[in-house]
Amino acid sequence: MFKKCPKCNSHWKNRNQFINDKRIEIIGYQAHFEHLEAGLFLFNHYCGTTLALEVDLFKDLYNGEIFQKNKRGSNECPKYCLNRSELRPCPAKCECAFVREIIQLIKAKKNKSS
Repeated sequence: MFKKCPKCNSHWKNRNQFINDKRIEIIGYQAHFEHLEAGLFLFNHYCGTTLALEVDLFKDLYNGEIFQKNKRGSNECPKYCLNRSELRPCPAKCECAFVREIIQLIKAKKNKSS
């Protein structure tokens, strides 16, 4: 089993089933700057629960470039990762940018399944 809702006991056998569920909506990202894969994607479920899943569970969706430098605090940084409800892709060539690209891939998969 991929994930189970603690409130209504809905469950998803795999990640694709979870992403394609019309009752799930990605609403945020909580950054973990020391270990990017440990950051959390936040999803709302129709029952009113917010589910938090680690970036690591979605990392293989992205096959683009992963930048080596963190631009947080620089003039290049738009500070998107500091606002958990900000889901736009990051224009900076920052090591965190790949996570924001994964958000776009999740959103695109959800739009495709609608």
